[in-house]
Amino acid sequence: MEAKKVLVFLGAKTPSDSTYTQAVIQFGEGLAQRGMPLVYGGTTEGTMAILADAVLQHGGTAIGVFPKTLHPNLLYKGLTQTFITENLEERKAEMFRLADAIVALPGSIGTWDELFNTLVRVKSDKAHRRPVKPVAVLNLNGFYDGIAELLQRSVQEGYTAPRFARLLFMAPSVPKLFEWLDAQFATTDVPAGQ
Repeated sequence: MEAKKVLVFLGAKTPSDSTYTQAVIQFGEGLAQRGMPLVYGGTTEGTMAILADAVLQHGGTAIGVFPKTLHPNLLYKGLTQTFITENLEERKAEMFRLADAIVALPGSIGTWDELFNTLVRVKSDKAHRRPVKPVAVLNLNGFYDGIAELLQRSVQEGYTAPRFARLLFMAPSVPKLFEWLDAQFATTDVPAGQ
């Protein structure tokens, strides 16, 4: 059985609060220990590099998807596997294709863009009765409370159907995130990434 790949969106900066950095390291170590390959944006910046370092240093697999539109010096050398795309849009599509589950750790505008792009894709899959890839965020220190409130408001106002709002799982800690991931892979027939 092929290992389940976890696509992770996260920041290209290092946050001032080390709690977030420690959570990234903990998550990377956990992926490696569980034999879950990491799929991410393939750069050497911020928490993206910290996550790849943690995975690789603990014997895990790290797969990068890097767009030609970024400076080549930003490409993380030494990843297990690297895919090169023409641009950021192709990068998002390729990362989604490779993934069996998707996780957004705390990050900035690029992370949010990738998260919402993913939610559009999984909403479309659910609406058309195709297999749906599970999606979660690490809501450490309530980082993503605003998104939870936005989704709830959107449901209340009739813009979002409750079944689509439930596509996003909010995990308050790394252990809870792994409990959720383990449950997804144990009970869901998720198509393996190519």
